[in-house]
Amino acid sequence: MNIYDKANDLAKAMRESQEVQEITSAMKLIDKDPESKDMLNNFRERQMEVQQRMMSGDMPSQEEMEKMEKLFEVLSLNLNIRRLFDAERRLSVIIEDVNKIISDSLQDLYGPAQS
Repeated sequence: MNIYDKANDLAKAMRESQEVQEITSAMKLIDKDPESKDMLNNFRERQMEVQQRMMSGDMPSQEEMEKMEKLFEVLSLNLNIRRLFDAERRLSVIIEDVNKIISDSLQDLYGPAQS
């Protein structure tokens, strides 16, 4: 068994998954609506800025986090953007599950966890 072949099979299965198809479909609809596309792009930019700040140890204020949450709620009122967010969330769960399966399969490699 070749691990790289299995990884490529997994990548192909993910590309063909319902979640990826839904993301692609939602993005096509959003791309056709300039206002929705701009709103989503602005949100993604702000989201990246906040995440980068957090990774550098600069935690955003409670007020800033509340603004992001409200912006997310407003964007979610747009049916195509909500559809995208839902599909992205489902794909994220799949990726987390696959990562856990792989990690769990190697857990005994180094023996029991030390506290």
